[in-house]
Amino acid sequence: MISVRTIVPILLLVLLSTTSLASDNRSLFEPYQSLLERHLTEQALPGNGLVTAFDYEAALQREDTQALPDLLAAFDPAGLEGKAQSVAFWINAYNFFMIEQILTERPDGKLVSSVWDYGGRVNPFRDNIFQRPLFTVGGQDYSLDQMEKDILLGRGYQQKDWKDARVHFAVNCASVGCPPLRKAIYTEDNLETLLTENTRLALNTPRHLTIDGSTLRLSALFDWYREDFEEEAGSVRNFVRQWADTDVGTRANQTDAIDYIDYDWSLNRPENFPELSQ
Repeated sequence: MISVRTIVPILLLVLLSTTSLASDNRSLFEPYQSLLERHLTEQALPGNGLVTAFDYEAALQREDTQALPDLLAAFDPAGLEGKAQSVAFWINAYNFFMIEQILTERPDGKLVSSVWDYGGRVNPFRDNIFQRPLFTVGGQDYSLDQMEKDILLGRGYQQKDWKDARVHFAVNCASVGCPPLRKAIYTEDNLETLLTENTRLALNTPRHLTIDGSTLRLSALFDWYREDFEEEAGSVRNFVRQWADTDVGTRANQTDAIDYIDYDWSLNRPENFPELSQ
């Protein structure tokens, strides 16, 4: 007897096979969109910043994404058309798989307190979660690093002129120090708007940019991925000036030194954001 859990992915695959890619995979990521709408909190901050938090405890009771890994495993990304569809797809895939990883791999049945609990800093003898090829798309296994560094920010996209350093403010590593995860999934139609908006919102948020006297203090992302920002804008300061609010960019450009803010790797759950309890 065929179970409902078996039938649902089959029916969704049939639906996807008859849906034009011009829809930008909205049908594919609809379960992920529902998950965000139900469990993600967005909180605006004074100064036009933003923090977001995901309620993993509540999401553990979900049913709406159980078919999505199978659908992504069967989906051929070679059929994506152009930069916007492709970039939006891989951002969504990265962000969904990051959440799905935390929900499904729970040591001793408990949520991790940080993505580093999976290995790396805590367990140096095990690859960290970003290096492990756990996530299947189109029959091929990928790591999160491959999606971000080899595809979205890799040589292939660079040669097509698709590489965009604002992607660093779109992919989300499920940590307090990350740029905000958004309730809206990325699509062909909203990609440019969301990349611009999320970069600006992050640069208005003290976790990502502050000015201390003559020192510009930036998210450690600007240190780790300095080459991407310099390649795109000529310098880190130029990138900030290009994408931050005008007054923030002007003030940042008047500083004499750059320092980097310690990255907070605590899980991006509501209780780890003091702003949400104020």
